[in-house]
Amino acid sequence: MTNEKCQMIYHVRMRGTLTPVKISMHQVFKRSSRTTLPAICLLGLLCSGYLCVDFASPAIAKRTLRVMTYNIHVGVGMDKKLDLERLADVINHEHPDLVGLQEVDRGVKRTEGKDEIGELAAMTHMDYAFAHNLDYQGGQYGVAILSRFLIQKIDHQKFENKREAERRGMIRVEVEIDGRKVNFVTTHLDYQYEDGRVFEAEQLLRFLDGLKGPLIVVGDLNDEPVGSAYKLMLTKFADAWPGSRAKGEGLSYPADKPVKRIDYILFRGADGVQAKRASTVSTLASDHLPVVAELELR
Repeated sequence: MTNEKCQMIYHVRMRGTLTPVKISMHQVFKRSSRTTLPAICLLGLLCSGYLCVDFASPAIAKRTLRVMTYNIHVGVGMDKKLDLERLADVINHEHPDLVGLQEVDRGVKRTEGKDEIGELAAMTHMDYAFAHNLDYQGGQYGVAILSRFLIQKIDHQKFENKREAERRGMIRVEVEIDGRKVNFVTTHLDYQYEDGRVFEAEQLLRFLDGLKGPLIVVGDLNDEPVGSAYKLMLTKFADAWPGSRAKGEGLSYPADKPVKRIDYILFRGADGVQAKRASTVSTLASDHLPVVAELELR
């Protein structure tokens, strides 16, 4: 191993913690036969899963982020079957860095009491955060985030309702990418009433007002591009689909024969973020298609 490689810093965390510990390979592979044992011990801990190495840490973070939004329909596909492994396969195939998930169950009877976000995080080898927006069938229902980076902070805000019975909200996480704090948000708006969606979008913008650094918002807005909630979001954010000059209309619902564009990836251009590519993923693992975008942090 060269001296240059020995200077590489890896961010390592103990299982169950969110605070990474910096370890230099120089500290492990010193030019001495005495380092054989600690080197072997470190490798053993890594292989056992007791230590988690954040290879996408600020020291070697990518400048291009691959972001996904996916309404997973509580894990039930168009064939009416609950299959979390199928969803994980879709996510893994796309290799996203950050994923916003909507319609997520934890311990709910209808989905066999599964901790859906916990299982998806394990199958995708990603960190996660969950926002419990309402109680349902003995468990919790809400939105969630998967992250290739260690999640540093979590903020969960519930929206006030107008007429819709379902309580909704947003979850924001803060991660560190290439030495910068990046905020990533997902939400799921009222599907019944336009004034309800606008009311929730107003609250969302208020919650996010004043945040510094790159800010990315994804989710199922239940609003098409002609809708008032979508237009309100555009007063503060840019849309990755037209911003990247993606082909097609970006239709994402229903998954088998999509006719509506209601799932979005939004960002603030003033933060030095630019959309490079965007696409939908053809899959029947949910009743929505996932939307993926590559965002460049300049």
